[in-house]
Amino acid sequence: MNLRIPGRHFLRNLVTGRALVAQLVRRDFQQRYVGSAAGWLWGVVHPLVQLLVWYYVFVVCLKQQPPPGSDNYLMFLFCGFLPWMLFQETVTRSASSMVENANLITKTVFPSEVLPVSVFLSSLIHHLIGLALAIVSVLLIEKHIGTKVFLLPVYMIFIGLLGVGVGWIAASLQVYLRDTVQVLTVVMMLWFWVTPIMISEDRIPDQFKLLVKLNPLRWIVRAYRDRLLSPAWPHWQEFAVLTAYSVGVFVLGGLFFRHLKRGFADVL
Repeated sequence: MNLRIPGRHFLRNLVTGRALVAQLVRRDFQQRYVGSAAGWLWGVVHPLVQLLVWYYVFVVCLKQQPPPGSDNYLMFLFCGFLPWMLFQETVTRSASSMVENANLITKTVFPSEVLPVSVFLSSLIHHLIGLALAIVSVLLIEKHIGTKVFLLPVYMIFIGLLGVGVGWIAASLQVYLRDTVQVLTVVMMLWFWVTPIMISEDRIPDQFKLLVKLNPLRWIVRAYRDRLLSPAWPHWQEFAVLTAYSVGVFVLGGLFFRHLKRGFADVL
């Protein structure tokens, strides 16, 4: 008897498309800064300028104080902003990846599921540059950094699974509903403000605390801050929750994408 494994071809495309993903990542990274004198440095300048603007607004103008356990609000903000930027860029750029690569999908035998994966890996390059700046800043300001910083790649995997999973859903919907990107912009803005990036969790009003607790990015943002700014070791609950969230979203997004993928060629 010949048994069929659900999603077998989908998973095989992800595994066997490694060389293709590498080419897509290289092409994406080069095209983003083609003709630019500063090149990849713009990927560092933009988030740094945004951070400085927030620092001016919240610290200089509004006199926002660092949360308990932190001596520097800018570093508190920077360490929380880094994982959010990786997640946001992965999701928002994945949403339009099918439409932007319509020629590849309609005219060739192309595993379209690898596009959001390549977007994440391309975004990860900028994230690593920003993370290097954060580590140097912590060393200069705090004068020390714990060895637990080497656990951060684990959280990058969690971000990748979450970002690609949500990206698959958004990308497949964008093929059929071209307003998806606009809706996603609003969703990501609301998602940002229910993630404790600007303020610590203890300052969130009681009526919104449940919403924040259900937010997987809350766990990742807190983990980045703890690994960079605190000597505390991660609790097993943190890994358990993030594993459940990230794997669940990744599988759900993959099944959703696989189902809608059948009509991509006709619609595009």
